[in-house]
Amino acid sequence: MSNPTHTEANFSKKDTYGLIMAGGIGSRFWPVSTEDFPKQFHDLLGCGRTLIQKTFDRISKIIPAENILILTNERYKKLVLEQLPEISESQLVLEPAMKNTAPCILLSSLKIHKRNPNALVLVAPSDHWIEDEKAFQENILTSFETCKNREVLMTLGIQPTFPNTGYGYIQYDKHEAAVVKKVLRFTEKPDYQTAKNFLSQGNFAWNAGIFIWSTQSILSAFQKYLPEMYQLFITGQNLLNTTEEVNFINRNYPLAENISIDYGILEKAENVYLLPADFDWNDLGTWGSLYLKSSKNAEGNAVLNNNALLPDSYDNLIYAEENKKLIISGLRNYIVVSTSNELLVVPKEQEQEIKQWLKLWNQPKV
Repeated sequence: MSNPTHTEANFSKKDTYGLIMAGGIGSRFWPVSTEDFPKQFHDLLGCGRTLIQKTFDRISKIIPAENILILTNERYKKLVLEQLPEISESQLVLEPAMKNTAPCILLSSLKIHKRNPNALVLVAPSDHWIEDEKAFQENILTSFETCKNREVLMTLGIQPTFPNTGYGYIQYDKHEAAVVKKVLRFTEKPDYQTAKNFLSQGNFAWNAGIFIWSTQSILSAFQKYLPEMYQLFITGQNLLNTTEEVNFINRNYPLAENISIDYGILEKAENVYLLPADFDWNDLGTWGSLYLKSSKNAEGNAVLNNNALLPDSYDNLIYAEENKKLIISGLRNYIVVSTSNELLVVPKEQEQEIKQWLKLWNQPKV
């Protein structure tokens, strides 16, 4: 495959579309992220814009704002419209049930393809932090060019900086000379030793969950690899983008298989390619990832939204709502999060356990 350059683009900007995935709960960011107010609607880094607003700002610089759809649960409709007043209700794809990423991507792809059969689509999570937006835009335009020229499914791979066990990994063909690499396999959240081995091989990237394809390519993949789901939704093709769409979705969406786009399509397809990303990236998936992106004092403490006195305390993340005054002594490498009703105190190395602990807490007490 030749090295495409967007400067020679043979696609029109009006053919580019964006899907912002904004339906997650972000339970590893408990207690700030809750089912009623997930993390994508918070300004976690104090920059004046929430994560979903920053994502929309970033994508709308290369894709027409009216071509960006927000995929989210119907319970977050009001939040999305409040935070993104520049969009219309017709740009919302509301899930009546949580069924992971494959069903909502299929439904949205059918809607877009009906509107524009030449569509090229960027799929992006709503909660990522990307500082070098120019490099991001360059990578997306290069990917659009590739997807216009070939029937491929593309993903952006992030260069690993340490053996993180909280990310999925993508192995690509190290012998591929072109900038776009053939994907060999996906590995979901390996153990530390496996992740360390991946880094030593030099041809593994973190899976950022950022995908690019034409609607024709992704719909062909659904038809081949998830035929039952495809048939379920294609029966309502005439109803999509009409006043009857909501009724069709409410009847059929709960019947769809609960499966991610990774498991359902990308791990099976043979035409998946990766572009190594040129931008810095943080998925802000955990409190530890927020610590990495936050400014720190001389003792390595990141103090957010509060006044904290931290004698003999080092390398901690301290986050509190309502500008609380905190005194914390003798603590090292901890996450401390305080809200009006909850308190989280956990060693940083155990941050991946927060989601499971929350499930235990929410189980019926006997």
